[in-house]
Formats: sequence, C-alpha cells, structure tokens
Amino acid sequence: MRILIANDDGYLAPGLAALVRACGDLAEIDVIAPESNASGTSNSLTLNRPLNVFDASGEAQRGFRVVNGTPSDCVHVALTGLLPQRPDLVVSGINNGANMGDDTLYSGTVAAAMEGYLFGIPAIAFSQVEKGWAHLDAAAAVARELVRAMLPRVRSGGAPWLLNVNIPNRADAPELPWSITRLGRRHASQPVIQQRNPRGEAIYWIGPAGDARDAAGGTDFHAVSNSRVSITPLQVDLTDHDGLASWRQALERRA
Repeated sequence: MRILIANDDGYLAPGLAALVRACGDLAEIDVIAPESNASGTSNSLTLNRPLNVFDASGEAQRGFRVVNGTPSDCVHVALTGLLPQRPDLVVSGINNGANMGDDTLYSGTVAAAMEGYLFGIPAIAFSQVEKGWAHLDAAAAVARELVRAMLPRVRSGGAPWLLNVNIPNRADAPELPWSITRLGRRHASQPVIQQRNPRGEAIYWIGPAGDARDAAGGTDFHAVSNSRVSITPLQVDLTDHDGLASWRQALERRA
C-alpha cells in the first residue's frame, strides 16, 4: 500500500506533520506539499509558469517534497510523472480550520484530495473544526483510525470515492462518534476589510466566512456542533440534474 499525503497550509504546517506521523506505519508514504500557505486556492493549477520541486530540509520534514504551487499542483505533478509508483490512496490535511458547507468549493485541502479522486484514486480530506491546532494529536488519531478503517475498501478496488472529514478540536476526539453527513450551507461572507497601504492606496482583505445558514440535522455543521466527527462523501458532478428538463424546454433549439 502507498499513500500520497498533501495539504494546503504548506509543508511546514503542524497538521501535515501530524498526519504523516499518524499514517506512517499503515503504508509507504509519499509527502508532496506546497511551499507556502495555499488556503483558499480551490482546484487551481499553475499554467503560466513552470513548477519547481525540491526536498525539504527540516528534520521534521525529512522525506517531504515541496512544490512552489497549489495543492492541486502537488497532487497533479505527483500523479503525472513525479512519483515512480501510483498511490493507492490520497490523503490531504490536517487543515487548520473547518472545511464544511460552501467552504469545500474554495478549500485547497479538499482540492488536493479531489485531484486524486479525479485521477481515479480514493481520497480523504481531513480538517480540524477550529483554527489553532488545539488537540492536534487527537485529531491525527482520528485520521489514522479512519484511514485504517478504509484500507480494506481501498484494497478491494472499484470506483474511487472522496470523503471530507471535519474533526472537533477536543482531547477526546478519538472517542467521539462518527456521522455520515451532507454539506450544510453558509450565509454570505462578511464584508471586505478595507485598509490603506503605506502609499495611502486602498487595499482590501477578504472578509471572514459567514455563519451557518443550513445547519439542520444531517449536515456537517450539525454533526460537529453536537460533538461528532463529520464524514461527508463528495462528488464532482455539478450538473443541475433536476433542472435539466426545464432548461431544455426553455433554451434548446430544435431543427
């Protein structure tokens, strides 16, 4: 078994090191991560310049390879030429903060896992609900247990799958129940934060994420707020299947 591990917080992030330690004895591990924090980059690929890959120099990052690009770049390059062997599983994280509801559309953590899924490889994205890395070892223990539980399914082959996992920042996280959830929804983001740079020019920071709008039972928001680990199976098809018939009636041209 081979596992490819990536993230979006960068190769120096504590969450990446914790995930590598947790999975180290489950399989052969390849680590390929961004050079710098790439949160919020979604599924973007770097197409306007070449990418550099180099070996990390820190003791805690021994064996890590670093890409000066996005999380999707890391997995894409790994799977299309960098790795001599195709991994059996792609794992991303552990992210510094939640990736729930609409967050998944922007998340580099989810995107790294999704890139593996798009290449036909099962994949899991892991995130802690709160920022700050509190109780990270407990979250890593949850990640290890879930990866271990999924290895028989990986070995059995079949269609690839993609899981998005959010873990409460609690010391007892390994004892919390697991819930299979759907994505909730957030309110619109908070307003941009306007400041002035040293030249007096206006600059803008993207505002904080909005509050949960749909946190009903069965959602990822509801699960973590009730002290559960949220596991959401994801798919990539964005087609509005329910609306296809009405769109055909309204817009299709007939000969």
